[in-house]
Parts: sequence; structure tokens; C-alpha cells
Amino acid sequence: MEKGAIYIDGGYFSKVLKNYFNTEKIDLLKLCNEISKKNRFERLRTYFYHCLPIIRKDNPQDINKKANMQKFLSNIKRLPRFEVKLGKLQLIENIFKQKMIDVLMSLDIATMTYENQVQQVVLIAGDADFIPAIKKAKDYGAIVHLYYHPSSVHNELLDEIDELHEITEELINECKIV
Repeated sequence: MEKGAIYIDGGYFSKVLKNYFNTEKIDLLKLCNEISKKNRFERLRTYFYHCLPIIRKDNPQDINKKANMQKFLSNIKRLPRFEVKLGKLQLIENIFKQKMIDVLMSLDIATMTYENQVQQVVLIAGDADFIPAIKKAKDYGAIVHLYYHPSSVHNELLDEIDELHEITEELINECKIV
């Protein structure tokens, strides 16, 4: 059986869950098991990329947000075959933006497919910045899947993927924490 890895842009996935499915909690292990079963591969590992919140001076809410995020990421690290990788959050023109997430994910995708550790790549993201890594993975013979929400994905990304999978209400409901 082929091996695959799942790469999750945590910021993207959190927004999709909140904005389109009115939930913030999901059983990530169950989700990844469903994805690997549906696409017929053994899951080598899931990589979850996110950023810790910035703590602004004199803002106690930020301290609480950071503590909650650290607890959330700690729980993910303890899931079987999960790894958490952190980027940096920057405040740019009063908007928080993730930095380094796309680069970390892209390097991991390109490296793991080049080294033939995985033959299938599942990306949960919506950013066109992943296109060079996707092209490399395909050059190395990997099949690249994208799980996305149609209201939150770049069209150029859709054009580069081997197999597209919408994140549906049915999939989210199967994996909700009750």
C-alpha cells in the first residue's frame, strides 16, 4: 500500500471550520484516518502548521489566547503520527498574518516526495503559494490531493492539483467532537 502524508495549514482550516461549518472543534485524528482511508494510502504522518498568537502589551486576552493555542497544539502533538510545526504571526496594518507556514509546508512536501517517503500528498490549504511545491511533488511522481472549501481557495491552486476534494458538511459532521 502506498504511503501518504497530510499537510494542514492550521490557520486556513480553522477559518474554514469557523466560517463555513460553525465549529472550531474537530477530531483531527478521525479526519486524517477518513482521508487516508478514502484515498487508499497508509498515513505516514500528519503535519499541522500554525502560529502562536502575538501577545501585545497590556492585552490580557492575548495571554489567554496564547495559552489556549499552546494547549490545543500540545493535544495535537500527542496524537499518533502527528507533528506540529510553528511559523510566526505578524501584525501588519492591524491584521495578523501567518509567516513561514507556506515555506515550511512547501519544503516538507518537496523533501518527502523527493526522498520517496510518500507517494500521496494531501494538502488542506487554499493558498497559491504552494504551487511550486505541488509541481515538484508531481515531478517526483506523487499524487497530490487538495481538501478545500470552494469559497476559500485560490483558482490557480485548483488548476495544479491531481485530485480535488471539497470539505463538505458530511465530512465535518463525521469528525465533530461531541
